[in-house]
This record gives sequence, structure tokens and C-alpha cells, in this order.
Amino acid sequence: MKKSNIIALSALCAAFAAIAAWSLSVSGGLPESWFRLPKWGISVVGIVFLLMLFIPNIIWGKNQPEGYEEASKRENKVLLSLERAGEALVSTLVLIDRRLDSFSLSPRSGYMILALILMLLYELYWRKYFRSTRTLADMYSDYCGFPLAGASLPVFAVFLLGIYACNVFLTAAAVILGIGHIGIHLMHKKDIEKEI
Repeated sequence: MKKSNIIALSALCAAFAAIAAWSLSVSGGLPESWFRLPKWGISVVGIVFLLMLFIPNIIWGKNQPEGYEEASKRENKVLLSLERAGEALVSTLVLIDRRLDSFSLSPRSGYMILALILMLLYELYWRKYFRSTRTLADMYSDYCGFPLAGASLPVFAVFLLGIYACNVFLTAAAVILGIGHIGIHLMHKKDIEKEI
């Protein structure tokens, strides 16, 4: 792992730990909302999040790197199943949990702010990709120190949204998505490195 990857991931972990410690010290423990079902309804934050996620991917569908179709045929079926299940669960849960829309000035707001920063970095990663030569190496590149930025940034962001909303289901869905999505991207990157 590169030094820039270690720095970026360490900074993310430190920010997460600081928000968690501050939140726990203010609330005196885990919020009761972790043990309640979500408030069901359409979430505006969920819609915005999904638009930030899907629009670049729709554009990418018309600008896929050369060799992607061949590489995708060799994907691990277990990781692919986890990725698809995670995508479906995350897409549904961010869209229907109204707790994502409840804003208040509290330490927990830090999770939402951090998730937004990660999604903005994700958008900038795509901007970099679309301005590049659009090779497989460009697609699986790092951005701002985050390894496999196209996969890791949205997964980290949705995990933080799950923590913010105190939604056990969304947090678990983010973990499932992360295992599948980041795992597949990691396999593709290793294949590219073998060919070089």
C-alpha cells in the first residue's frame, strides 16, 4: 500500500473516531434510535446521494475503458453476488429512510458532513477519469490518496450515512457492498498489474 493510501485512510479513520468519541461523550452511549426501525418514507438526502452515484455511472456506461468487457467476464461470482445484493440494498435503504433527512446540530452531523466530502471526492474522481485516456488503469486508480477511489469512496460514504441515520440495515448493506464492490475492483487492479 502506498504512503498516500495510508495517509488518506488514516485521516478518514481518525475523523471517524473523533466524531464517534465526541458523539458518544455527548449522548452518554449508543443512541436509542439504533434499536428502532427506520422512519419509512422517501428521503431527499437518499435521492441526492443516488443521483451523485448513478449519474457518473450512466455516463461511464458510454465511456467504458477498452478491455473492461473481457475483464468483467473473469469476476468472482461470490463477490459479484455480494456486490449486486449490496447495490440493491443500499439503493433501497437510502431512498426510504427518512432519518437521513433529519438535520440537527450535533456531533452526529459530522458523519453526514464526512459522507458528503467523500461523495464530492467521488465526483472529482469521475471528472479525472473522464478527462483521462479512459484506460483500465485510469478506472482503478487512486484519488486524493484513496485506493480504488471509484469503489471505496461511495462505500465509505454510505457506511457513514448508515451511522448517521443509526440504521443497522444500511450499515450492514454498506459492508456487503464494500466486500463485493471493492473486492472486484481489487481483483481487476491486480490483473492489470500482472499484465504490466
